[in-house]
Amino acid sequence: MNRFPHLPAGLLLVAGLLAAAPAARATPEYWRAEIDRLTSADATHPPPSGAVLFVGSSSIKFWTTLAADFPGVPTINRGFGGSELADSVYYANRIVLPYRPRLVVLYAGDNDLWAGKTPETVLADFQAFRTKVHAALPPTRVIFLAIKECPSRATVRDAVRRANRLIAADCAAHPGCEFVDVDTPLLGPGGAFRPELYRADQLHLSPAGYAIWTRVLAPHLQP
Repeated sequence: MNRFPHLPAGLLLVAGLLAAAPAARATPEYWRAEIDRLTSADATHPPPSGAVLFVGSSSIKFWTTLAADFPGVPTINRGFGGSELADSVYYANRIVLPYRPRLVVLYAGDNDLWAGKTPETVLADFQAFRTKVHAALPPTRVIFLAIKECPSRATVRDAVRRANRLIAADCAAHPGCEFVDVDTPLLGPGGAFRPELYRADQLHLSPAGYAIWTRVLAPHLQP
């Protein structure tokens, strides 16, 4: 049975392979070398203070056009691909708090759900992240970008939607947090996937996908 009826035939094999089994979980220590790389130039070329800091998994890491997408907004990219939300919590002391950003934009959670974590666990990890940020930087706002539904991980679609609902409710109840729905605008009529908004792996966003995220997010980055 074809689980990806909206994909071109040439992408079905790739999507099927990616959806075959969840990836093995990595401990936070797995990312230490990547974190070292991200922070290696901080001493000699410190990023701007009071910037908008983007952190999270590969959807952030691959967002290499932040400066062009948000002109006039100082940005810092601290995404590390393949990470889970708990990894951003673990490394916040190194890749978030030292920069004293005025706003943190967090995207993570789809790797977590794909690895078998529950939406409730993803919520708890988000709560740990916002608590850690606000304990150190009370004025800093935290935006959570909705976990995206994507063709190659269609089997966890219900979990993605539940996690988004839980985190949206949590943000609504806590000043200084905001949930921004960048998932729904990626979908077509009836919730159909739009393959052109993803790379060939049907997991990561294409430039057209990032253009939608930029349009939705831009109004929320103003001071």
